[in-house]
Amino acid sequence: MAHFEDTGEGEGTDASTMRGRGWPSIRQFCVFLENRVGRLHDLLRHLERHDLRVVGLSVVDSVDYCVIRIILHDVDRAREIFRLSKFTVIENDVLGVVLSDSGQPFIDIFLALMSAELNISYAYPILFRHDGRGAMALHVDNIDQASHVLEAKGHTLVREDDLLNDWM
Repeated sequence: MAHFEDTGEGEGTDASTMRGRGWPSIRQFCVFLENRVGRLHDLLRHLERHDLRVVGLSVVDSVDYCVIRIILHDVDRAREIFRLSKFTVIENDVLGVVLSDSGQPFIDIFLALMSAELNISYAYPILFRHDGRGAMALHVDNIDQASHVLEAKGHTLVREDDLLNDWM
């Protein structure tokens, strides 16, 4: 194994990961299910048995199969439970945004992203009790850029730690 010595010269590199720095995304689990009666119930009961709270849920169906997009309050625990389960699951990032008190919070968010030429693939509500306001999950084509744009416009982003702390 190679050994590298830090001489203290030159520019330093921040070795922390983006998630370690409070990366402004939320992990979403996409669960593939057979599109038949009771399968969504089976999934939700499985999560309930492991004390996982559903924070966001979206169902995209077709004739034979459906994709359940689901956000849970404890991502690390959820990942482990899914790893040990019979469900077919993939993970991806979505951006959580607290809805403002303005008259049209959706328009404010979408206008900010549109002005930066960022595309929204899909959006759905999430349960987040910050000051009694709602929040939504957005799947955008560039989370890093979208988070900078939204924060610059004064929007509050929801992080995974926020979800965990909200349900403790």
